[in-house]
Formats: sequence, C-alpha cells, structure tokens
Amino acid sequence: MKDLLQARHIGVSEQDEAYMLQTIGVKSLDELIDQTIPASIRLEESIELPEPLTEQQYAEHIAEIASKNKLFTSYIGQGWYDTCTPAVILRNIFENPSWYTSYTPYQAEVSQGRLEALLNFQTAVCDFTGMPLANASLLDEATAGAEAATMMMNLRNREQAKTMLMCFL
Repeated sequence: MKDLLQARHIGVSEQDEAYMLQTIGVKSLDELIDQTIPASIRLEESIELPEPLTEQQYAEHIAEIASKNKLFTSYIGQGWYDTCTPAVILRNIFENPSWYTSYTPYQAEVSQGRLEALLNFQTAVCDFTGMPLANASLLDEATAGAEAATMMMNLRNREQAKTMLMCFL
C-alpha cells in the first residue's frame, strides 16, 4: 500500500522534487522563486528566528502562552463529551481555530473547515481499511438525526413509506 496518508502529508521526497523541477524547466527551488516572486516584494535580509523547538517543546510553549487567556464562553457546541482524545486530534483539529470560528455554523469559514475535516477523515478511513470509499456525512446531532430518519424511511417498502408520510401530512 504505497499511497498512505502519512506520505501525502509529509512533503515530497528529493527525487520527487527533482522530477517536478525538471518538469517545469528549472534547476532549483531558488531559480523557481526568482522566476515567480518579484524581487520588489522579497526581503533582502535574513529573518532572525529563534532556535527551532521540538513538537513537545512547542506544545508546552504555546500552552504557556494560552494559559494567559480567559475562557468566557465556548462556542464549540454540543457533542464533545468527557472522552480521551488523541493528542494529534486535539492539537490539529480542536485546538486549531481554522476549523471553527465564533460565527454561526452556516458561515463559509466554518463550513469549509468542517468539510475539510470530513475529507481528511474519509481519506484516513480509506487508507486504514483499504476500501475505495468512506462515508462521513454527519456534521452534527441534527444532521445525524436527519440521516437516521432517512435511513429508516428507506428501509420501508413503497406502501409503508406512503402510509408513514401520510401520517405527517
């Protein structure tokens, strides 16, 4: 199984990079940058950056900064129960504000984040199971209820469904 989730999210190999550069007709990433980004908008001096941190060091650092925040009201909503959440999910989804905002759930930003999360989940499920398809259409409790009702209706034959629909009219 060559096309695993991990391989698609870590970045390209040196061989892949060389092939891509050759395909577009440049010798290096620097040459590509020179051809695509105008010199007038590039920095001329190097940026002074602190020493890099490990993932754990950064998590501790950012948690220390975040501990200064005051939590007044959480807008995440229902459905997050007292469960053990894997650190990778906690860090990359729940603690990543690009997945949600304080706006209504019908705002484009929220919808896009949810759709992207569902796509990533479906991709991972396909990778883990080896199946060509995965379903993850349940955005929230209301959607889950509607899907359950639809499934129930689809289990009935035509006559039963008509009778049931007449009860609601």
